[in-house]
Amino acid sequence: MNGRRSFGSSSSSGGGRGKPAAGAAAGKDGQRRPMFRRRKVCKFCADKIDDINYKDTKLLMPFVPERAKILPRRISGTCALHQRKLRTALMRARQLALIPYTGE
Repeated sequence: MNGRRSFGSSSSSGGGRGKPAAGAAAGKDGQRRPMFRRRKVCKFCADKIDDINYKDTKLLMPFVPERAKILPRRISGTCALHQRKLRTALMRARQLALIPYTGE
C-alpha cells in the first residue's frame, strides 16, 4: 500500500475506542451500562437573574476557582448568553480589584 497506514477496523492491536475502559461498569452478560449524567442547568436562567452585576462578588466567586481562571461553560453549566455576561462582569470586577487576576 505504498507505505500508507490503514485506519480500518481490521486492526488487531487491541485497546482503543472499541474496548471499554478497565474500570467500566459491566452488567451480568458483559454489556457496558450507560453512565447516567445529570444535565447541567444554567444557574442564572434557573434563578431568573437577568443582570449580572460586577459588584456582586458573592455571585461571581463560584465561577472563579483558586487559580483565578474563569470556568468554561461545559464545566459551570451556564448558557452562552449568561457566560458572556459573566465574563464581562468578572473582567470589570478584576479591573476594580474586587476579584484577583491570579491565584497565589
